[in-house]
Amino acid sequence: MISLQRWRTWDVRVQDAPLALFLVLGSLVPALHDKGTQLGGLPNRPFDWLAIAVIALECGPLVVRRKWPLICLALVSVAFAVDQLRGYHTVAGTALPIALISAGLHLSHHRRGTLIALSAGYIGLAIALDLHGATEGVTGFVTFYLALAAAWAVGAWLRLSRSAEAERRVHVAAATRVAERTLIARELHDVVTHHVTAMVVQAEAARYLTAAPERLDQTLQAITDTGRRSLTDLRHLLDLLNPDHSTESPGDLRTLVEQTRLAGQPVEFAEEGEATRDAGSAEAVAYRVVQEALTNALKYAHGNPTSVHVRYGEREITVEVGTEGARSSTPVGGSGRGLAGLRERVDVLGGEFSAGQRDGGFVVRARIPAGNPA
Repeated sequence: MISLQRWRTWDVRVQDAPLALFLVLGSLVPALHDKGTQLGGLPNRPFDWLAIAVIALECGPLVVRRKWPLICLALVSVAFAVDQLRGYHTVAGTALPIALISAGLHLSHHRRGTLIALSAGYIGLAIALDLHGATEGVTGFVTFYLALAAAWAVGAWLRLSRSAEAERRVHVAAATRVAERTLIARELHDVVTHHVTAMVVQAEAARYLTAAPERLDQTLQAITDTGRRSLTDLRHLLDLLNPDHSTESPGDLRTLVEQTRLAGQPVEFAEEGEATRDAGSAEAVAYRVVQEALTNALKYAHGNPTSVHVRYGEREITVEVGTEGARSSTPVGGSGRGLAGLRERVDVLGGEFSAGQRDGGFVVRARIPAGNPA
Protein backbone atom coordinates (compact mmCIF):
# COMPACT_ATOMS: atom_id res chain seq x y z
CA MET A 1 0.00 0.00 0.00
CA ILE A 2 1.23 3.50 -0.85
CA SER A 3 1.23 5.88 2.11
CA LEU A 4 -0.64 9.18 1.78
CA GLN A 5 2.52 11.14 2.57
CA ARG A 6 4.46 9.38 -0.19
CA TRP A 7 1.55 9.85 -2.60
CA ARG A 8 1.64 13.62 -2.05
CA THR A 9 5.31 13.75 -3.02
CA TRP A 10 4.60 12.39 -6.48
CA ASP A 11 4.14 14.62 -9.53
CA VAL A 12 0.59 15.99 -9.87
CA ARG A 13 0.31 14.39 -13.31
CA VAL A 14 0.90 10.98 -11.78
CA GLN A 15 -1.68 11.75 -9.09
CA ASP A 16 -4.31 12.78 -11.68
CA ALA A 17 -3.71 9.87 -14.03
CA PRO A 18 -5.97 7.41 -12.11
CA LEU A 19 -8.96 9.77 -12.49
CA ALA A 20 -8.49 9.98 -16.25
CA LEU A 21 -8.05 6.21 -16.48
CA PHE A 22 -11.19 5.62 -14.41
CA LEU A 23 -13.31 7.73 -16.77
CA VAL A 24 -11.84 5.99 -19.83
CA LEU A 25 -12.63 2.54 -18.46
CA GLY A 26 -16.10 3.64 -17.40
CA SER A 27 -16.80 4.95 -20.89
CA LEU A 28 -15.76 1.65 -22.48
CA VAL A 29 -18.05 -0.51 -20.35
CA PRO A 30 -20.87 -1.66 -22.68
CA ALA A 31 -23.53 -1.31 -20.01
CA LEU A 32 -22.64 2.39 -19.62
CA HIS A 33 -22.78 3.28 -23.29
CA ASP A 34 -25.14 6.19 -23.91
CA LYS A 35 -25.35 6.79 -20.13
CA GLY A 36 -23.29 9.95 -20.08
CA THR A 37 -24.25 13.61 -20.41
CA GLN A 38 -26.89 14.21 -23.10
CA LEU A 39 -27.10 17.84 -24.16
CA GLY A 40 -29.64 18.62 -26.90
CA GLY A 41 -31.33 15.24 -26.89
CA LEU A 42 -29.88 14.04 -30.20
CA PRO A 43 -30.34 10.35 -31.02
CA ASN A 44 -27.69 8.01 -29.59
CA ARG A 45 -25.05 6.81 -32.05
CA PRO A 46 -23.24 3.45 -31.77
CA PHE A 47 -19.56 3.56 -30.82
CA ASP A 48 -17.01 3.69 -33.63
CA TRP A 49 -13.36 4.60 -33.99
CA LEU A 50 -14.14 8.29 -33.61
CA ALA A 51 -15.90 7.58 -30.28
CA ILE A 52 -12.70 6.03 -28.94
CA ALA A 53 -10.74 9.12 -30.04
CA VAL A 54 -13.32 11.39 -28.40
CA ILE A 55 -13.11 9.46 -25.12
CA ALA A 56 -9.31 9.71 -25.16
CA LEU A 57 -9.45 13.44 -25.90
CA GLU A 58 -11.98 14.06 -23.13
CA CYS A 59 -10.22 12.06 -20.42
CA GLY A 60 -6.53 12.29 -21.34
CA PRO A 61 -6.10 16.03 -20.67
CA LEU A 62 -7.22 15.51 -17.06
CA VAL A 63 -3.70 14.27 -16.39
CA VAL A 64 -2.46 17.86 -16.79
CA ARG A 65 -5.52 19.59 -15.30
CA ARG A 66 -3.44 21.11 -12.47
CA LYS A 67 -0.24 21.75 -14.39
CA TRP A 68 -1.78 23.20 -17.56
CA PRO A 69 -5.45 23.88 -16.71
CA LEU A 70 -6.14 26.07 -19.76
CA ILE A 71 -4.90 23.45 -22.24
CA CYS A 72 -6.83 20.77 -20.38
CA LEU A 73 -10.06 22.77 -20.47
CA ALA A 74 -9.69 23.64 -24.17
CA LEU A 75 -9.13 20.03 -25.26
CA VAL A 76 -11.89 18.63 -23.05
CA SER A 77 -14.34 21.29 -24.30
CA VAL A 78 -13.66 20.46 -27.96
CA ALA A 79 -13.99 16.73 -27.30
CA PHE A 80 -17.23 17.29 -25.36
CA ALA A 81 -18.70 19.26 -28.27
CA VAL A 82 -17.88 16.43 -30.70
CA ASP A 83 -19.29 13.90 -28.21
CA GLN A 84 -22.64 15.73 -28.10
CA LEU A 85 -22.84 16.52 -31.84
CA ARG A 86 -22.11 12.90 -32.76
CA GLY A 87 -24.55 11.58 -30.18
CA TYR A 88 -22.08 9.30 -28.35
CA HIS A 89 -23.10 10.60 -24.91
CA THR A 90 -20.20 8.86 -23.16
CA VAL A 91 -19.39 8.79 -19.46
CA ALA A 92 -16.25 10.70 -20.44
CA GLY A 93 -18.44 13.82 -20.68
CA THR A 94 -18.05 14.07 -16.91
CA ALA A 95 -14.55 15.35 -17.60
CA LEU A 96 -15.93 18.77 -18.59
CA PRO A 97 -17.13 19.90 -15.12
CA ILE A 98 -13.93 18.44 -13.63
CA ALA A 99 -11.85 20.51 -16.08
CA LEU A 100 -13.93 23.58 -15.27
CA ILE A 101 -13.38 23.18 -11.52
CA SER A 102 -9.66 22.69 -12.10
CA ALA A 103 -9.44 25.78 -14.32
CA GLY A 104 -11.34 27.89 -11.80
CA LEU A 105 -8.94 26.71 -9.11
CA HIS A 106 -5.56 26.58 -10.84
CA LEU A 107 -5.78 29.02 -13.76
CA SER A 108 -3.90 32.17 -12.77
CA HIS A 109 -3.94 34.21 -16.01
CA HIS A 110 -6.52 35.14 -18.65
CA ARG A 111 -9.42 34.03 -16.47
CA ARG A 112 -11.90 36.58 -17.85
CA GLY A 113 -10.90 35.87 -21.44
CA THR A 114 -11.29 32.16 -20.83
CA LEU A 115 -14.81 32.64 -19.49
CA ILE A 116 -15.78 34.75 -22.49
CA ALA A 117 -14.35 32.20 -24.92
CA LEU A 118 -16.12 29.33 -23.15
CA SER A 119 -19.43 31.17 -23.17
CA ALA A 120 -19.08 31.94 -26.87
CA GLY A 121 -18.17 28.33 -27.58
CA TYR A 122 -21.16 27.07 -25.62
CA ILE A 123 -23.51 29.34 -27.60
CA GLY A 124 -22.01 28.00 -30.80
CA LEU A 125 -22.50 24.40 -29.58
CA ALA A 126 -26.12 25.11 -28.64
CA ILE A 127 -26.82 26.58 -32.09
CA ALA A 128 -25.13 23.62 -33.80
CA LEU A 129 -27.14 21.14 -31.73
CA ASP A 130 -30.33 22.99 -32.55
CA LEU A 131 -29.52 22.86 -36.26
CA HIS A 132 -29.01 19.09 -35.90
CA GLY A 133 -32.52 18.72 -34.50
CA ALA A 134 -31.98 19.13 -30.76
CA THR A 135 -35.05 18.86 -28.59
CA GLU A 136 -33.53 20.47 -25.50
CA GLY A 137 -35.06 23.90 -25.80
CA VAL A 138 -33.75 27.23 -24.50
CA THR A 139 -34.52 26.35 -20.88
CA GLY A 140 -32.46 23.18 -21.04
CA PHE A 141 -29.48 24.91 -22.62
CA VAL A 142 -29.59 27.73 -20.07
CA THR A 143 -29.86 25.28 -17.18
CA PHE A 144 -26.86 23.29 -18.40
CA TYR A 145 -24.89 26.51 -18.87
CA LEU A 146 -25.63 27.51 -15.27
CA ALA A 147 -24.47 24.08 -14.09
CA LEU A 148 -21.18 24.55 -15.94
CA ALA A 149 -20.86 28.06 -14.49
CA ALA A 150 -21.41 26.59 -11.03
CA ALA A 151 -18.53 24.16 -11.62
CA TRP A 152 -16.23 27.09 -12.49
CA ALA A 153 -17.53 29.00 -9.44
CA VAL A 154 -16.65 26.07 -7.18
CA GLY A 155 -13.08 26.14 -8.46
CA ALA A 156 -12.90 29.92 -8.06
CA TRP A 157 -14.18 29.66 -4.49
CA LEU A 158 -11.56 27.03 -3.68
CA ARG A 159 -8.93 29.32 -5.19
CA LEU A 160 -10.00 32.24 -3.00
CA SER A 161 -10.12 30.01 0.07
CA ARG A 162 -6.61 28.72 -0.53
CA SER A 163 -5.35 32.24 -1.20
CA ALA A 164 -6.90 33.49 2.03
CA GLU A 165 -5.43 30.58 3.96
CA ALA A 166 -1.99 31.20 2.46
CA GLU A 167 -2.23 34.89 3.36
CA ARG A 168 -3.32 33.99 6.89
CA ARG A 169 -0.35 31.69 7.26
CA VAL A 170 1.98 34.45 6.08
CA HIS A 171 0.54 36.83 8.69
CA VAL A 172 0.76 34.17 11.41
CA ALA A 173 4.37 33.42 10.46
CA ALA A 174 5.24 37.13 10.52
CA ALA A 175 3.52 37.62 13.89
CA THR A 176 5.29 34.56 15.24
CA ARG A 177 8.67 35.88 14.12
CA VAL A 178 7.97 39.24 15.76
CA ALA A 179 6.88 37.53 18.97
CA GLU A 180 9.98 35.33 18.97
CA ARG A 181 12.27 38.31 18.36
CA THR A 182 10.54 40.21 21.16
CA LEU A 183 10.95 37.24 23.48
CA ILE A 184 14.65 36.88 22.63
CA ALA A 185 15.23 40.62 23.10
CA ARG A 186 13.45 40.54 26.45
CA GLU A 187 15.37 37.49 27.65
CA LEU A 188 18.69 38.98 26.53
CA HIS A 189 17.86 42.21 28.29
CA ASP A 190 16.90 40.49 31.52
CA VAL A 191 19.83 38.09 31.56
CA VAL A 192 22.67 40.23 30.26
CA THR A 193 21.89 43.74 31.49
CA HIS A 194 22.08 42.91 35.18
CA HIS A 195 25.47 41.21 34.95
CA VAL A 196 27.00 43.74 32.58
CA THR A 197 25.79 46.63 34.74
CA ALA A 198 27.37 45.05 37.81
CA MET A 199 30.64 44.52 35.94
CA VAL A 200 30.70 48.12 34.72
CA VAL A 201 30.06 49.48 38.22
CA GLN A 202 32.74 47.22 39.70
CA ALA A 203 35.24 48.15 36.99
CA GLU A 204 34.61 51.86 37.59
CA ALA A 205 35.20 51.34 41.30
CA ALA A 206 38.43 49.41 40.62
CA ARG A 207 39.99 52.51 39.06
CA TYR A 208 40.11 54.14 42.48
CA LEU A 209 41.48 51.15 44.38
CA THR A 210 45.04 51.09 43.08
CA ALA A 211 46.28 52.15 46.52
CA ALA A 212 44.43 49.25 48.20
CA PRO A 213 45.65 46.03 46.53
CA GLU A 214 43.49 43.76 48.67
CA ARG A 215 40.26 45.60 47.81
CA LEU A 216 41.34 45.86 44.18
CA ASP A 217 41.88 42.11 44.09
CA GLN A 218 38.45 41.53 45.62
CA THR A 219 36.81 43.83 43.09
CA LEU A 220 38.53 42.16 40.14
CA GLN A 221 37.54 38.77 41.49
CA ALA A 222 33.94 39.99 41.77
CA ILE A 223 34.08 41.14 38.13
CA THR A 224 35.38 37.70 37.12
CA ASP A 225 32.63 35.94 39.07
CA THR A 226 29.99 38.20 37.55
CA GLY A 227 31.28 37.45 34.07
CA ARG A 228 31.11 33.74 34.75
CA ARG A 229 27.56 34.05 36.03
CA SER A 230 26.69 36.02 32.93
CA LEU A 231 28.00 33.18 30.74
CA THR A 232 26.03 30.67 32.79
CA ASP A 233 22.85 32.68 32.38
CA LEU A 234 23.47 33.06 28.66
CA ARG A 235 23.78 29.29 28.35
CA HIS A 236 20.53 28.99 30.26
CA LEU A 237 18.94 31.46 27.83
CA LEU A 238 20.08 29.34 24.90
CA ASP A 239 18.44 26.36 26.59
CA LEU A 240 15.22 28.36 26.87
CA LEU A 241 15.32 29.07 23.14
CA ASN A 242 15.74 25.37 22.42
CA PRO A 243 12.40 23.95 21.14
CA ASP A 244 12.86 20.91 23.38
CA HIS A 245 12.99 23.12 26.48
CA SER A 246 9.52 23.62 27.93
CA THR A 247 9.98 25.32 31.30
CA GLU A 248 11.87 28.30 32.67
CA SER A 249 13.82 27.66 35.88
CA PRO A 250 14.04 30.72 38.14
CA GLY A 251 17.36 31.80 39.62
CA ASP A 252 18.14 32.07 43.32
CA LEU A 253 17.12 35.42 44.78
CA ARG A 254 19.66 35.34 47.59
CA THR A 255 22.48 34.81 45.10
CA LEU A 256 21.14 37.67 43.01
CA VAL A 257 21.01 39.99 46.04
CA GLU A 258 24.50 38.98 47.13
CA GLN A 259 25.87 39.66 43.67
CA THR A 260 24.31 43.14 43.75
CA ARG A 261 25.85 43.80 47.13
CA LEU A 262 29.28 42.83 45.79
CA ALA A 263 28.77 45.43 43.08
CA GLY A 264 28.55 48.09 45.80
CA GLN A 265 24.81 48.39 46.24
CA PRO A 266 23.51 48.11 49.81
CA VAL A 267 20.51 45.78 49.62
CA GLU A 268 18.17 44.76 52.41
CA PHE A 269 16.45 41.50 51.55
CA ALA A 270 13.33 40.03 53.16
CA GLU A 271 11.53 36.88 52.08
CA GLU A 272 8.27 35.54 53.50
CA GLY A 273 6.89 32.06 52.96
CA GLU A 274 7.95 29.54 50.35
CA ALA A 275 7.04 29.08 46.74
CA THR A 276 4.38 26.42 46.21
CA ARG A 277 4.98 23.45 43.96
CA ASP A 278 2.43 24.68 41.47
CA ALA A 279 3.80 28.23 41.34
CA GLY A 280 4.62 27.60 37.69
CA SER A 281 6.24 30.49 35.85
CA ALA A 282 5.20 32.98 38.55
CA GLU A 283 8.40 32.25 40.48
CA ALA A 284 10.52 32.91 37.39
CA VAL A 285 8.69 36.18 36.72
CA ALA A 286 9.22 37.25 40.35
CA TYR A 287 12.94 36.62 39.92
CA ARG A 288 12.99 38.76 36.75
CA VAL A 289 11.20 41.60 38.54
CA VAL A 290 13.78 41.65 41.33
CA GLN A 291 16.64 41.32 38.84
CA GLU A 292 15.48 44.24 36.70
CA ALA A 293 14.78 46.45 39.73
CA LEU A 294 18.26 45.79 41.14
CA THR A 295 19.81 46.43 37.74
CA ASN A 296 18.10 49.81 37.60
CA ALA A 297 19.26 50.56 41.15
CA LEU A 298 22.86 49.87 40.12
CA LYS A 299 22.52 52.01 37.02
CA TYR A 300 20.69 55.03 38.31
CA ALA A 301 21.11 55.06 42.10
CA HIS A 302 24.42 53.34 42.73
CA GLY A 303 25.26 53.27 46.42
CA ASN A 304 21.75 54.21 47.57
CA PRO A 305 20.00 51.85 50.01
CA THR A 306 17.70 49.38 48.30
CA SER A 307 15.12 47.09 49.86
CA VAL A 308 13.74 43.87 48.39
CA HIS A 309 10.65 42.27 49.83
CA VAL A 310 9.22 39.04 48.40
CA ARG A 311 6.19 37.29 49.86
CA TYR A 312 4.98 33.89 48.71
CA GLY A 313 1.25 33.37 49.21
CA GLU A 314 -0.94 30.40 48.42
CA ARG A 315 -2.26 31.94 45.24
CA GLU A 316 0.15 34.72 44.39
CA ILE A 317 3.65 36.12 44.80
CA THR A 318 4.11 39.78 45.66
CA VAL A 319 7.34 41.64 45.03
CA GLU A 320 8.36 45.14 46.11
CA VAL A 321 11.75 46.68 45.40
CA GLY A 322 12.43 50.25 46.50
CA THR A 323 15.53 52.40 46.08
CA GLU A 324 16.05 55.61 47.99
CA GLY A 325 16.99 58.71 46.04
CA ALA A 326 16.27 57.20 42.62
CA ARG A 327 14.34 59.68 40.50
CA SER A 328 13.64 57.53 37.48
CA SER A 329 14.52 54.12 36.09
CA THR A 330 14.76 55.43 32.52
CA PRO A 331 16.90 58.58 32.37
CA VAL A 332 18.61 59.81 29.26
CA GLY A 333 20.23 56.80 27.61
CA GLY A 334 17.82 54.28 29.08
CA SER A 335 15.54 52.29 26.78
CA GLY A 336 12.77 51.49 29.23
CA ARG A 337 12.61 48.03 27.66
CA GLY A 338 13.22 46.29 30.96
CA LEU A 339 10.17 47.65 32.76
CA ALA A 340 8.02 47.21 29.65
CA GLY A 341 9.13 43.60 29.42
CA LEU A 342 8.31 43.05 33.09
CA ARG A 343 4.85 44.50 32.61
CA GLU A 344 4.27 42.11 29.71
CA ARG A 345 5.45 39.13 31.76
CA VAL A 346 3.17 39.98 34.66
CA ASP A 347 0.20 40.82 32.43
CA VAL A 348 0.46 37.46 30.68
CA LEU A 349 -0.08 35.74 34.03
CA GLY A 350 -3.00 38.03 34.89
CA GLY A 351 -1.13 39.98 37.58
CA GLU A 352 -0.54 43.65 38.37
CA PHE A 353 2.65 45.67 37.86
CA SER A 354 3.60 49.23 38.74
CA ALA A 355 6.80 51.25 38.81
CA GLY A 356 7.18 54.88 39.81
CA GLN A 357 8.27 57.55 42.28
CA ARG A 358 7.33 57.23 45.93
CA ASP A 359 8.64 58.81 49.14
CA GLY A 360 11.77 60.23 47.53
CA GLY A 361 12.71 57.04 45.77
CA PHE A 362 11.68 54.63 43.06
CA VAL A 363 9.50 51.62 43.82
CA VAL A 364 8.72 48.58 41.66
CA ARG A 365 5.76 46.43 42.68
CA ALA A 366 4.32 43.27 41.20
CA ARG A 367 1.51 40.93 42.16
CA ILE A 368 1.91 37.66 40.28
CA PRO A 369 -0.78 34.94 40.42
CA ALA A 370 0.76 31.54 41.14
CA GLY A 371 -0.25 28.21 39.67
CA ASN A 372 0.06 29.20 36.02
CA PRO A 373 1.84 26.80 33.66
CA ALA A 374 5.32 27.80 32.56
